[in-house]
Amino acid sequence: MPDSNKDFDVIVYGATGFTGRLVAEYLLKTYGTAGPVRWAMAGRSAAKLAEVRDLIGAPSDLPLIAADGTDTAALATLAGRTRAVITTAGPYQLYGAALVAACATAGCDYVDLAGESNWIAEMIVAHEATAKATGARLVFSCGFDSIPFDLGVWYAQREAAARFGVPSKRVRGRVRGMQGTLSGGTFASGMATMMAAQRDPSVGVLLADPFALTPGFKGVAQPDGDTPYEDTVTGSWVGSFMMAGINTKAVHRTNFLMGNPWGADFQYDEMMMLPGPPKAGGGGGGGFGLGGAAPPQPGEGPSKAEREAGNYDLLFIAEGPDGAAVRAAVKGDMDPGYGSTSKMLSEAALALVFDVDRSVTPGGCWTPAAAMASALLARLPARAGITFEVEG
Repeated sequence: MPDSNKDFDVIVYGATGFTGRLVAEYLLKTYGTAGPVRWAMAGRSAAKLAEVRDLIGAPSDLPLIAADGTDTAALATLAGRTRAVITTAGPYQLYGAALVAACATAGCDYVDLAGESNWIAEMIVAHEATAKATGARLVFSCGFDSIPFDLGVWYAQREAAARFGVPSKRVRGRVRGMQGTLSGGTFASGMATMMAAQRDPSVGVLLADPFALTPGFKGVAQPDGDTPYEDTVTGSWVGSFMMAGINTKAVHRTNFLMGNPWGADFQYDEMMMLPGPPKAGGGGGGGFGLGGAAPPQPGEGPSKAEREAGNYDLLFIAEGPDGAAVRAAVKGDMDPGYGSTSKMLSEAALALVFDVDRSVTPGGCWTPAAAMASALLARLPARAGITFEVEG
């Protein structure tokens, strides 16, 4: 692989934040510091980075890199020292653009856990050409937004093509079960997106468009994923899922980046399975609820016990000819937003560095499935507690 002369394979930027610390903990526990992965922690404050290093039990020689998110010179130096950057420093639309620019310019691979579709659209416009020229693979949404969904559709479509001879024209994504809690970082990102939409009505239009991340391409009308109904194909009532607006855009961009192998008329919807019809005045599925509690602050998140008690179970139904269908499940063994996200984010970066050659995935702005589906299907079950299985 190229760039083996860099100081590091991976730098974790934002390591003093809640999710960044979990990523550092995962890398330490899984790969240590003596090899085979050369990694470092980075963030705004060297003193806080040292505190996190001590907190997670890392050795004192684990490299720490101080670089403010607005210091373009420091970020350029950081990106030049590593093969890939993992960043958890959000909200990305407030704090993330300079690091993307630095990685694109340096030819450095980049992964984040952004669910901010308006910002991702801006980054594609701003940096696609540069990344293609330098070889940087910029892969957005490598957490619960949107790997299990993006990769789940890819996996179901692979099975559908093998079974039916053609991919499915319609895939249903269904959240069959989920146990997890919201962190302050997630809440802050959602608030930043809402405020952006209030300032600029075009942001609201983009957020409502399932093809907002496929510049120059508009597919067919998509199913209504907001209105609860009894879905006979799924076998239950279904209602809205709060992350569907993010994940559906990623899935359509995957199809777009691969040359529309699922068809220009491909349809995908994503909903939460319900035990019955929602009560009058109720919306439907939702997702990570606060349950009436006060919103968490940035840096806060679920406890270790809560993360380990969490899980998720996703179902993907790829419709075939004559009423046949593939039913594929994706399951995670920890809470989706933090315990599981920290593992899949780490493995996504390592897949780029060690498994995916630039002749296969060249520089550009990518989705996880389009960039490295096969590599992730090998890594995630083996290391990250995420399983993929055909149920029928």
